[in-house]
Parts: sequence; C-alpha cells; structure tokens
Amino acid sequence: MKPLVNIDDVETFAAGNGERFEATHGLLSAPLGGQKIGASVTRVAPGKAAFPFHHHYGSEEHFFIVSGTGTLRYGNEVFPVRAGDYIVHPPGGPDTAHQLINTGSEALVYLAIGAMGTPDVMGYPDSGKTSVMTAPFGQNGLRFIVNDQTRDQAGYWDGEDGAKVDAILKSHG
Repeated sequence: MKPLVNIDDVETFAAGNGERFEATHGLLSAPLGGQKIGASVTRVAPGKAAFPFHHHYGSEEHFFIVSGTGTLRYGNEVFPVRAGDYIVHPPGGPDTAHQLINTGSEALVYLAIGAMGTPDVMGYPDSGKTSVMTAPFGQNGLRFIVNDQTRDQAGYWDGEDGAKVDAILKSHG
C-alpha cells in the first residue's frame, strides 16, 4: 500500500444541514492505515461552516489552514484565520468550544488532525446538546444525542429492577 496521498486526490464526501452547514471532507489517515491519529481535509464554501459550535470532553483537535480565510469561534472569542494558521483545541468544556466559519470569498480549506479514540463525547453550547460517537468521524458507528435540559431526568438506577438477576439466581438455586 502506498503510504501517502495528496489532499487534491483524496476521495471526498459531502455533509451539511440547512443554509449554513455545508462542507466536503476527505479522510486522509484511515485509508492509509492510520489507527490512532485521524486526519482529514475539509473544504468549506463562502458563508458556510462545516460543523456546529462544539467541544470535545476527552479529545484534542488540531487544524491547519491550507487556503482561504475565515473566522474561528473559540469559547467566547472570535479570531480571524488565514492560510498558514495552526490551531489547537484541547479537550474541555464550553470554554474550548470551536467552529470555523468561512467569512472569505473563496473556499476555506483546512486539515483536521486528532486522536481516533472512541467513544468521543461532545457538547454543543449553541443548542444545549451532548453527543456520544462510538466510531471516529467518517466511519460507521452510533451517535447518541441528549438534550442537556432533560439530561439528568433519569437516574442511574431508574428502570433497573433486577428481574434478570432474580431469574438467574433462581435458576442456580
């Protein structure tokens, strides 16, 4: 297997939602056999963002701006970005939430690099949600979404009546 790929030659897929979320993504590391560190190239059209404002509770993400210009939302701040900028998002809460928005006039192209550990737990401050993904981005897996307003309405022991435990104990008694 060839151990390299050019970002212009990688197979891409589109993802998005509504008027503001739209991008193409190309997986870089997984097709080359990468197992621990994920890398992808993302292309975002002017006036769009690839993802909602989010943070990772346990994963770290790095971005390298290849071309174009845009705006980085980071916590409560915004920063202009351009080709050559390197961005680090450590794991954490809403203070590390991030989003790249193409505020320029040409495609914003960036490399996204991060650990491929799962599960990945993410918070979405704009919508008040939490999600859990069971596979790295771009790979098949489950995604669980919880509305933070109803998150703690069920307790850990709710619905756990022990009936299966009783049945096994009776069968061994």
